[in-house]
Amino acid sequence: MLLLGMALASVAQAHKSSDSYLQISAAPGRLDVRWDIALRDLDVAIDLDGDADGKLTWAEVRGAWPRIEAYALQHIAIGGCQLTATSRGLERRNDGAYAVLYLSSPCTLPATPAISYSLFADVDPTHRGIAKVQRPGQPVSLSVLEPNAAATASAGVEPSRWQFLVEGVRHILGGYDHVLFLICLLLPAVLRRTEHGWQPVARMRDAILPIVGIVTAFTVAHSITLGLAALKIVSLPSSFIEPAIAVTIMLAALDNLWPVFPVRRFVVAFCFGLVHGFGFASVLAELNLPSADFAWALLQFNLGLEAGQLLVVLAATTLLFTIRRWRRYRLVVVAGGSLVAMAIAGLWFVERTARVSILPF
Repeated sequence: MLLLGMALASVAQAHKSSDSYLQISAAPGRLDVRWDIALRDLDVAIDLDGDADGKLTWAEVRGAWPRIEAYALQHIAIGGCQLTATSRGLERRNDGAYAVLYLSSPCTLPATPAISYSLFADVDPTHRGIAKVQRPGQPVSLSVLEPNAAATASAGVEPSRWQFLVEGVRHILGGYDHVLFLICLLLPAVLRRTEHGWQPVARMRDAILPIVGIVTAFTVAHSITLGLAALKIVSLPSSFIEPAIAVTIMLAALDNLWPVFPVRRFVVAFCFGLVHGFGFASVLAELNLPSADFAWALLQFNLGLEAGQLLVVLAATTLLFTIRRWRRYRLVVVAGGSLVAMAIAGLWFVERTARVSILPF
C-alpha cells in the first residue's frame, strides 16, 4: 500500500513528454485494447485530486474511475468498432503511475483501420498516443497518434518504417535536461588555456576536436544504458534516475566555475552519459515489442537521438564560436550560464525528490 501511495503521488518530469500507450489485439470477431494513460495527465484534464493537496490517493482514483473511463472513451474510435470498458487497473511505470483501461468489442477490425484519437487535445497539444496493433500471424504494426485541438486526429495503423527515428529526434529536442547538460559541457569548448589565461580559439577546427570527443563519449555512454534499460536487462527506478540527471547538470556546470573533476571532459561526458541513457529508455520500454521489431525500433530511436543531438551541438557551437571573442564571454557566458544551469538543475532536483512542481518545463 505504501508503494501504491508513492506511485500515485504527483511527480514533475522535466523531460518526459505526455504519452499514452495502446496495445490493440485484433482477431476475427474480437477486438481487445489495453490503454495506459498517465494519472498526472488525467489529473490535469479532469481534476482527480479531489482535496487539492497535490497528491493522488487510492480513494481519489477509485472514486474517479467512472469519469476516467467516460473521458477516455469520448476521445478514441478504432475502425468503427463500438468499444466498452471491461476492466481497469493501476500500474507503476518508469515515469509514474498509469491508469490501465481494458476495452473490448465484438468487432472485426478492418484491414486498414483508422484510429480517431483526441485525448488531451484541449489541454496538451504535445500529447501523443503510441499504438501497437497485433493480428494473428502478422507482424506488429505501430503508429504514433497526435491529437489536434481543432479536429480529431486520424491515422491509419500501418507500420511506419522510420517513425522511431522521428521519435528519437523529438525526444532529445524536447528533453530540456539533456540539452542543458550538453550545453554546460560545450560552454568552455571555444576557449583554450594559455600562459596568459583563457583565450578564444583562433579557428573553428580548434574547438571541433574537444567537442567531437565530448559528444562521442556522451553518445556511446547513453547508447549503452539506453539499450540495457530498454531491453530490461538493467532497470533503475525513475525516482533515482530523474534526480540523478539533475545532479549531472549541476556538477557539469560547477566544473565550469571551479574544476572538480581531475579528468578530461570527455570522461565526464561518458560517465554522466550512462545516467542520461536510462532517461532516454522510457518510450521503447513501455511498448514491450517483439524482439525483431524492438531491435529495429531501438536502432531508429538511437539514430534519432543522435540526429537531434547533432542539431543542438551544431547550433550551440556556431553561436558560442561567434561570440567567443567578446571580452565578457568568460564572465557572462561561461560563469553566468553555468550559474543559471545550476539554478535550473537545482530546482529540477527539488521537483523530482520532493514531488512538487516549480518550473513550467
